[in-house]
Amino acid sequence: MTIGVLFVCTANICRSPMAEGAFREMARKAGLAAGFEIASAGTSDVKAGEPPSPFAVEVAAARGYDISAGRARKITGEDIAHFDHVLAMTRGHLAEMRWLAPRALADKPKLLMSFAPPAGILDVADPYGLDRPEYERALGLIEVACRGLLDRLIPQVKRAI
Repeated sequence: MTIGVLFVCTANICRSPMAEGAFREMARKAGLAAGFEIASAGTSDVKAGEPPSPFAVEVAAARGYDISAGRARKITGEDIAHFDHVLAMTRGHLAEMRWLAPRALADKPKLLMSFAPPAGILDVADPYGLDRPEYERALGLIEVACRGLLDRLIPQVKRAI
């Protein structure tokens, strides 16, 4: 049995692919990759089929995450049912996913930053269209939250594999 983790942003070309890549690498380094199904999606299909943004690819690669093969796709209600953890980059994404979710699963999506140490930051700001430092700032927040998520899931995934 694997634990499904889905990261969600707007178009699935910046934040969610960076989160997918960071979490995948963290799980691999912990020897737990086989215990996870990790993916990403967007609340919009505006960039469906496109690769991650060039800055997202560059910033992720600089930190050891290869996200270049990813392709944007839109989240579905079936995704919310399928994945164990459906994680939004912002409160806006969270609200959209709760509307999309089957009624019984409306509370399943959570904010990714809820897994980070308390710092008063709830949203990972969208770096799209901005400069590289904004992508680096977003990835920094994502990494902290992904580390917290992995730490929380380690006991569960060890039982699953």
